[in-house]
Amino acid sequence: MNMEGKNNNKNTEVVYPELSYKINGAIFNVFKEIGSGHLEKYYQKAVAIELKKQGINFVEQYYVPVEYQGKNIGKYYLDFLVEGKIVLELKKGIFIPANLIQQTKKYLMALNLKLALVACFTNKGVIIKRILNLY
Repeated sequence: MNMEGKNNNKNTEVVYPELSYKINGAIFNVFKEIGSGHLEKYYQKAVAIELKKQGINFVEQYYVPVEYQGKNIGKYYLDFLVEGKIVLELKKGIFIPANLIQQTKKYLMALNLKLALVACFTNKGVIIKRILNLY
């Protein structure tokens, strides 16, 4: 506690550490096997195969409605919803645009979920960014 009686300790709990680790492993296995330079849709197919191989439940191209005042005004599709807990988005390249991060946060909020992983397949490896929705 500080002098004002406030606790300055940040929440250090990692959200879904075991499942995140397994998903990361699946993604790295895909990169190790097929390497760089492929279209996103091919990475998506390979990740689906690897998740299934590891016994991880997922829904591919998961539908997320966009609503305004209780009316459906649009839709998005997630690359993967893993175990009903984690949004997994796959991208190609080293740059994660700010609008993608914002969109992923909207997915989390719309689905009332805590964690998303954005995996970027680059020429040199995979970059995975964790995005949190702490309500």
